[in-house]
Amino acid sequence: MLATTTLISCNFSALPFLSLKTRNPNSRISFIRTPNPPILSKPKHPISTFQKRGGLQICQSSFNTQNPEDPAAEKGAKLESENGDGGDGGDWTTSALLFVLWVGLIYYVFNLTPDQTPSRDVYFLKKLLNLKGDDGFRMNDVLVSLWYIMGLWPLVYSMLLLPTGRSSKGKVPVWPFLTFSFFGGVYALLPYFVLWRPPPPPVEETELRRWPLNFLESKITAGISLAAGLGIIIYAGLASGDDWKEFYQYYRESKFIHITSLDFTLLSAFAPFWVYNDMTARKWYDKGSWLLPLSLVPFLGPALYLLLRPSLSAMPVSLSPSSSEQK
Repeated sequence: MLATTTLISCNFSALPFLSLKTRNPNSRISFIRTPNPPILSKPKHPISTFQKRGGLQICQSSFNTQNPEDPAAEKGAKLESENGDGGDGGDWTTSALLFVLWVGLIYYVFNLTPDQTPSRDVYFLKKLLNLKGDDGFRMNDVLVSLWYIMGLWPLVYSMLLLPTGRSSKGKVPVWPFLTFSFFGGVYALLPYFVLWRPPPPPVEETELRRWPLNFLESKITAGISLAAGLGIIIYAGLASGDDWKEFYQYYRESKFIHITSLDFTLLSAFAPFWVYNDMTARKWYDKGSWLLPLSLVPFLGPALYLLLRPSLSAMPVSLSPSSSEQK
């Protein structure tokens, strides 16, 4: 039986303030058929921004059954082989800029950040890790909120990058960077942003039912993350003015609090791009584009998107050859 190939390409308006790289128009996430038991293959979904034609945005969808001897199929295969897996159109300028940003951040963290209270930093860290008992000292409410929400950010990024943010070009795995982000935050993720090359590798439908995708795609996980983040932010918002003044003073004196605050800011700044990347991969841009401005809201915007986005397992399956011929 001849395989049915579903090609979908869409042109969306570019988001210059979100763009990390200029990606190849052929970039898409695809599902592959498992040989036993047979499972319908999923259609391919675009994950990249596309070239604009004048002022018009063009979205085309075609369902074709390719014949190996078909000249059109041979031409498509030739173009694909010329472009490679996702093409060689990676924007190395953007990669270089991200690399310079990462190097600059590392230099800033180790050499330029304030470090007036190293012993107090160690004390705060022990208190936040519950390694120090109750000694009567009350921790700053804003600092406590920042600490706990930084523990949620890696989970949000894991849900955004797996599987739609995986890199197939160069075979760079994303999971080591996500694992280290639980300890290093954006400082651990930026190297992956530099190396990232779409499109993501194909995803088997059975993979969506296994760890970790079954956990990361779960609406329960997304709902708990949003509720926890909302509670933490409300807790910080209810802190007194004296707490905020004290936190600002900590920010100016403490290396630990300074780099953690910078980490939170950068994670919030990069999140809208990955929301857009995931949204287009799921072919949900037309219905979900209203969430893009909300994704600029630190943590809550991306977390709300994760709760409302469609599941990859709910994507429509591709047409079989017989049904395609009938249409």
